[in-house]
Amino acid sequence: MTWKFTCGVLVAICAVLGPSASAAPSDACSLLKPEQISSVLGVAVGPGERLVASSPTMCGFGGAGNAKRVVVALLTLDMFTHEKTPLQGISEESVSGLGDDAHFMTTPGFGTGLSVKKGSFVFKVRVYGFPQDQIKEKEKTLAQQVLAKL
Repeated sequence: MTWKFTCGVLVAICAVLGPSASAAPSDACSLLKPEQISSVLGVAVGPGERLVASSPTMCGFGGAGNAKRVVVALLTLDMFTHEKTPLQGISEESVSGLGDDAHFMTTPGFGTGLSVKKGSFVFKVRVYGFPQDQIKEKEKTLAQQVLAKL
């Protein structure tokens, strides 16, 4: 095979597959920008920080010392499916109109989180420091912003 032929084949494959062939985000801190979160929370937040330095799957915006903050996490399909298994004391509420499937999960002592599945990509958004009804609306708004990037 010649170099030109190989390049031509690669260009053709990229043209056919287009942007939909791009890889899903692999760093939770890349899902939202501080400005997006600040706008939804009504307070300034800085850049996201990995909650576990060596793992890109969980990112916090606003810092642990701030009452109003956001945590974004990347989940696996298995985690998403297991969250939907009823457990005593934990409530699960389906949400329509977000991705392919979405639900709130409320755990006493840990609050409410919104998990969203779009294709094989799954993420969770948790908002802290607001009344429960505001938390759910803010989580939905942030989830919509993540979905708009995919």
